[in-house]
Amino acid sequence: MLSHDRVWAAIDALAERYSLSASGLARRAGLDSTAFNKSKRLSSDGRPRWPSTESLAKIIEATGASLDEFAGLVEGRGNSGALPVQKSSVPLLGFAQAGAGGFFDDAGFPAGQGWDLIELPARATDTSYALKVQGDSMLPLYRNGDVLIVEPGATIRKGDRVVVKTNAGEVMAKVLDRQTPKSIALVSLNPDHPDRDIPMRDVEWVARIVWASQ
Repeated sequence: MLSHDRVWAAIDALAERYSLSASGLARRAGLDSTAFNKSKRLSSDGRPRWPSTESLAKIIEATGASLDEFAGLVEGRGNSGALPVQKSSVPLLGFAQAGAGGFFDDAGFPAGQGWDLIELPARATDTSYALKVQGDSMLPLYRNGDVLIVEPGATIRKGDRVVVKTNAGEVMAKVLDRQTPKSIALVSLNPDHPDRDIPMRDVEWVARIVWASQ
């Protein structure tokens, strides 16, 4: 039976499975960091407060979990070993390396030599790869040392977080605002860094960020 306590316990279990606190899970999903605090689980008059379906959808997407996996946690199967953390080994580069030539094919898929490997508690496809954040240009969402899982084959929509590489070798993580055959408009994650509107002729590839360690 679906209950208030089980749903919140599943959120806590999902956060733990991906090595996050409840606040860290909320931040990764683009929610307020206090969204899953214990104090938010009851209203001021003591009645149970349920998480929204939008919040649940966002944390499932942000962790790369499946709906079945989350349902298993709601049913209490996740902590008994029935659904172990699924780890994937993916190629890893730093953002500075990614700007150099020879690491990607023309479509933005990993190629060539010099990749390290990293194991992360997230699902990955055969074409996924990891980029390690360097510097503060992606604060407050991504910090120096965070690892982003990038999927060049994933469908990209307005509002998605993406990595873009230009023909000049610049690699950046932004939020997609608009993409047309002529240009791509990107919103900066850090308000101290400008938004970008780049002609598509200057873009080498665009790939969606599907997971991030924090």
